[in-house]
Amino acid sequence: MKEKTIKKLIRLVEESNIDVLEVSSWGRKVRITRRMDGVSSGNGENPAMNHRAVPTAPAQVPTTPAPPAEAQVDEDKYRAVKSPMVGTFYAAPAPDAKPYVEQNQRIEKGQVVCIVEAMKLMNEIESEVAGRVVKICIQNAQPVEFGQTLYLIDPSG
Repeated sequence: MKEKTIKKLIRLVEESNIDVLEVSSWGRKVRITRRMDGVSSGNGENPAMNHRAVPTAPAQVPTTPAPPAEAQVDEDKYRAVKSPMVGTFYAAPAPDAKPYVEQNQRIEKGQVVCIVEAMKLMNEIESEVAGRVVKICIQNAQPVEFGQTLYLIDPSG
């Protein structure tokens, strides 16, 4: 995560009433905590706030089996496009717009496949692989977790 982005997040914590902010982006996680008055920072000072950007390991997202009525897809031979952050999934750039991608559509590496809204910011998610969209794993306007599979891509398709 860029230093400029981290500084913006620190400013957001300073200007709001939140005590902890944790943001994940592309496998990196930053946690910013606010220290309240009377809490020692351990360096001899007693600041009102002490912010730390601490990289942590990405959380493992448990996988859940698909409902029995849904056709099973052999996920081992496909590549997953996963959410790089917690947020809300949007398949199209606007409610009345055509989706970025549809099932069985061929996509290219670097092509925008969806948007994940996080903290009122719209983040375009790009495919890291070229191929055919085999499965769309989430519905529009649904919440997503870090590392959750959004699409399955057949790189040979």
